[in-house]
Amino acid sequence: MSDNYPSDLMYTEDHEWARIEGNVATVGITQFAVEQLGDVTQVDLPREGEMVTQGEVFGSVESVKAVSDLFAPLTGRVVKVNTPLSDSPEYVNEDPYDQGWLVQIEVASASETGKLMTAEAYETFVRDSTD
Repeated sequence: MSDNYPSDLMYTEDHEWARIEGNVATVGITQFAVEQLGDVTQVDLPREGEMVTQGEVFGSVESVKAVSDLFAPLTGRVVKVNTPLSDSPEYVNEDPYDQGWLVQIEVASASETGKLMTAEAYETFVRDSTD
């Protein structure tokens, strides 16, 4: 398995990841997305307490190349926002699976995880979409 896609995470076709612990999902963007974006210069995230819906836009990431929408991997209430990103958006580039996480969502429906990909499936998805 590639180090670029940790096996304990679930992935979306929009290149977000979710680390699900209990009923809370920590969400970020993948190493592939980071490489496509280039240097992240700003991150626009929802406020704590806001609801997000699986597959719908919940924020954006601005980089030197473009502004990209962020799509919620799961439906639920935002219970925590990675506020250090407002002053240090480079954390998304430097450590997308740890320090660069975006939000934590209290998952409303565990059944939605069935729509997410494993690391192996995501790696195949990325490889097939870039060939």
